[in-house]
Amino acid sequence: MAEAAEWAAGIICVAALLLITRNFIFRTALISGPSMEPTLYHGERVVVMKLPYIFGSPELNDVVAFPYRENPSQLFVKRVIGLPGDVVDIIDRRMTINGVELDDAFTEGLMVSVGDVVFPITVPENAYFVMGDHRNSSNDSRFTNVGCIGKKEMLGKLVLRFWPPGQFGKIR
Repeated sequence: MAEAAEWAAGIICVAALLLITRNFIFRTALISGPSMEPTLYHGERVVVMKLPYIFGSPELNDVVAFPYRENPSQLFVKRVIGLPGDVVDIIDRRMTINGVELDDAFTEGLMVSVGDVVFPITVPENAYFVMGDHRNSSNDSRFTNVGCIGKKEMLGKLVLRFWPPGQFGKIR
């Protein structure tokens, strides 16, 4: 009987540790769709760290994960391009932040779709303007169904790609 109690206690401890780890430290995620190409591709698996946003705030160019408001079981992955208080605008299909053209080193070509948000937009307090790196194939803050993302909505920062093995490495 004592041995069964030890086993039960061990299983409960492991389950509690896994639950704490998943809820407060990190989780894994599957990239779905082309919106983050060429940084991340459909089918890749990544590590999402929660701790950076428990003790700090998202920074420019962080790649973040958050649940899609219209279907919370769907995970969205986007890049932070606007911080609270920033004025985001689209001029001649180019993004500007506080009047300065965004260095779109992560993207290729001009945007085709500018979304349905009325620009310029001031990013609200405790919120972030996010976009996919593949601007022409991304449902992001340019669209009212996504909008600016609150810090509390963010699940964490993507830090590592672990699948496929040949693409293992830090996410930039």
